[in-house]
Amino acid sequence: MSQAPVFFISHGAPTFALEPGLLGPQLKMLGAQLTQVNAVLVVSPHWQTRDVRVATTPKPETVHDFGGFPAELYTLQYPARGQPERANAAANLLTTAGFATGLDERRGLDHGAWVPLYHLLPHADVPIFQVSMPLSLTTAQAVDMGRALAPLRAQGVVIVASGSMTHNLYEIRQPDAKPEAYAQEFASWVRTAVLAHAVKPLINYRTEAPHATRAHPTEEHFLPLLVALGALQAGDSVQVLDGGITHGVLSMESYAWGMTQ
Repeated sequence: MSQAPVFFISHGAPTFALEPGLLGPQLKMLGAQLTQVNAVLVVSPHWQTRDVRVATTPKPETVHDFGGFPAELYTLQYPARGQPERANAAANLLTTAGFATGLDERRGLDHGAWVPLYHLLPHADVPIFQVSMPLSLTTAQAVDMGRALAPLRAQGVVIVASGSMTHNLYEIRQPDAKPEAYAQEFASWVRTAVLAHAVKPLINYRTEAPHATRAHPTEEHFLPLLVALGALQAGDSVQVLDGGITHGVLSMESYAWGMTQ
């Protein structure tokens, strides 16, 4: 592949690592095709900072940044090595694009990073580094952030924007609860916009999408999708990964761009 692909992956609850559902096997199948990859850059909603930070950690630890889940989940490890050289390149690109950017030599992999990669690249044999999201990041700035990082794709760096298609934890139910209509309607609207390459409506999703504030009481789990959209280039084909809806309200819909069909 001439350009490394871009993913938006809904990681849902941390238990996704143990319960692959519909999405896990699709990620595993796509990951098996990633044979010419030098590194993976992950943007996760679970690392928000004042300014952009880029992790240059040589050997990032697996961070279990959650509580109240099955004990087995806390034993899982994702022992991928870091990629300081590519991380420094990412920091330079972001700085050039006008983002105040610093480095973090100790940051581990939060569950927004390692849980989806547990399925996409289960052998943990590709270097990983994370880029944080500023706390003040807007949807338009998220697109700009992705655009700044896009040149890394030509260097064999896969961009994984990890978030959630819907993320209303106030309404979370049992894993097999009946899907709420509003979550389905919101995900359907986003899918239509993504397939149409309609970036502007997605930037303005807060006022244009149905049930936007109910689907996302806060924005941090939706912003990674905008980062992914900014990293795209003309001709990138998109694959819809229908992950269904878990816990009644967590849509696991995800996308892959630039993969061989």
